[in-house]
Order: sequence, then C-alpha cells, then structure tokens
Amino acid sequence: MIQMKRVYEEPSKEDGRRVLVDRVWPRGVSKEKAQLDEWMKEVAPSPDLRKWFGHKPERFEAFKESYEKELEESAERQDAVAKLRDWSEEGQVTLIYAAKDEEHNHVVVLRDFVNDNE
Repeated sequence: MIQMKRVYEEPSKEDGRRVLVDRVWPRGVSKEKAQLDEWMKEVAPSPDLRKWFGHKPERFEAFKESYEKELEESAERQDAVAKLRDWSEEGQVTLIYAAKDEEHNHVVVLRDFVNDNE
C-alpha cells in the first residue's frame, strides 16, 4: 500500500519504507529527522513544470495531465514508478513530501498514478 505524509510530520513505524519524492530537499529538515529510506528526485516533476504550477489549485488539473505525461514518457521516471510498485507489494510505502497543500500537489498525482497503473 502507498500512502502520503508531509516530511514535517513525525515519522512512525507504520510508515514502512519512507521515500522522499521531492526534487529539492525540504527546508529546515535534517536527514536524521526525516528518517528516509530513499530519496527519489528523478520521479518528481520537471523543474519547469513545478515552477509553472507554483502550487496554485486552479492549475492543478492541467498540472496533473502534464505530470502524468512526464511519468509515462520518461524511462527514468518509469523505473522509479516500477520500484515504488514493487516496494508496495512487499509492504507499506510512504511517499514523503514538503508541500503545504495536501490535496493539490505532485504526490497526489504520483500516488494515484502508481496505484492506477499496476
């Protein structure tokens, strides 16, 4: 199973494998505090797409379509998605992210993409 959690929330053993899926390291968080198992920068949206989106909810649907296209067309991102699927078959996987908006962010799209394309 794949779930999501902000990096600023306390880690717990129920998180299972903790995977940071942001391209940029979260501000103000040490590696010790984050307690990550992996950092998969390559699965994050491209810098241009991330900057265009700017976490503006009104752009989310267009962002989602563009990000899904990036996930489908990039071999590197496809490899990362395959790893996430494999890990989720073995146990709990928690996608870690820094965005404040818990509904309009790339991790929502990534989680659904991994789950829907199994």
